[in-house]
Amino acid sequence: MNKSICVFCGARSGNNTSFITAAVEMGHVIAKNKWRLVYGAGDVGLMGAVASSTQEKGGTTFGVIPEHLLQREVGKRDLDQFIITDNMHSRKKIMFTNSDAVVLLPGGVGSLEEFFEVLTWAQLEIHHRPIIVANIRGYWQPMLDMIDHMITLDFVNPSLLNLIQVVDTVADAERVLRSCLKTATE
Repeated sequence: MNKSICVFCGARSGNNTSFITAAVEMGHVIAKNKWRLVYGAGDVGLMGAVASSTQEKGGTTFGVIPEHLLQREVGKRDLDQFIITDNMHSRKKIMFTNSDAVVLLPGGVGSLEEFFEVLTWAQLEIHHRPIIVANIRGYWQPMLDMIDHMITLDFVNPSLLNLIQVVDTVADAERVLRSCLKTATE
């Protein structure tokens, strides 16, 4: 089976068209590389954009959504695989266990929570999957500054930074993914 990329991103589009553009580009990259998109199964915001653009280019999609968000996030039922869970924890677990790498696009509190959970798991050596932060137009810079602040104040070991790769564009994310996923299979 080809590699699967878990994309964490917003159920909203944000107020900068660069964010939607990045989501569309990410979907195209996933399809072009014959990777499978694993994501939160929404059909709105950046989630909907990354899924629709993956499908538009013939890519494979795997979506996981908790029952209570089916209406709010408009569950995208035309995916190759569409799973409904009882809760958010199950959603994240299924998404993560079905992926080989994680990409964080712009998003809200849910995206932050998903990112920090997989980062914590990496820190605890529960997994060694690549985690890529797509810092589109500097969106994640305040979060990255906060991580630096925690390191400066000795709450976090500086080695945490070795667990993430920060990129500024989707093209850079693609290069990192190709490199990481190639290395992981060798």
